[in-house]
Amino acid sequence: MIEQIPEWALTRADEMQIADLLTRCFDTDFDNKSYYRQRPHLRLIHRLNGQIMGHIGLLLRTVRMAGKLTDIAGMAEVCTHPDHRGQQIASRLLQAAIKLADSTPSEYLVLFGKASLYAGHGFIRHPNALTYLNISSGRTQEIATEPAETLMVLPLRGQVWPTTAPLDMLGPLF
Repeated sequence: MIEQIPEWALTRADEMQIADLLTRCFDTDFDNKSYYRQRPHLRLIHRLNGQIMGHIGLLLRTVRMAGKLTDIAGMAEVCTHPDHRGQQIASRLLQAAIKLADSTPSEYLVLFGKASLYAGHGFIRHPNALTYLNISSGRTQEIATEPAETLMVLPLRGQVWPTTAPLDMLGPLF
């Protein structure tokens, strides 16, 4: 069963479980946090016997693209406990995230990742030039501009993503 937890309702116990799960799933150091750069607005989780076995962080964001402000939903920290992979947990979480994002004002669901799971759910890789606030180790580093290497997008309302348009994240990546 998939649960939705707004960030303000996240318990300390769930936050600790998510932080532990992220440590198990990623090579990146999350510094014992339940998120990488910024807290999401909502968590989608899958529990088994009270333990969190899968997670997606969702956020709403306005970005500047093709000269206009555009609402997007962002997805971050997608993971399944290593002992429970292959059980469709991430796929079910992803389906729930897509359905939820589609109910928001967002025009696109956006993530930064490489997993084939995303393409299987309709996400397409795009090479837009990105401008973003580079945050590392909980500190603002610089404003960076570079080609997107792992940007993946799912249009939510039939729009066409402008692949050649510069994308200003108006803040950090998620």
